[in-house]
Amino acid sequence: MTKHSIEILLERVASWPEEAQDEFVKSLAEIERKHAGVYRLNDEERAAVRRGLADMRAGRLASDEAVASLFSRYGA
Repeated sequence: MTKHSIEILLERVASWPEEAQDEFVKSLAEIERKHAGVYRLNDEERAAVRRGLADMRAGRLASDEAVASLFSRYGA
């Protein structure tokens, strides 16, 4: 989409009902967060990271051989 196309779309948005404009703004904010913002972990993701770090600190890591075996088994 060119800059001109974006300008045309923004002009048209001004004539939309307020509810549609609100939806448009929320959609753009979400797109901006996705592409330019800092990703925020949710509680489940944060807990998974903490478990992984605890496993790492406790030395519960797969050996290089185990990882290589897994990759060769699944063709990665």
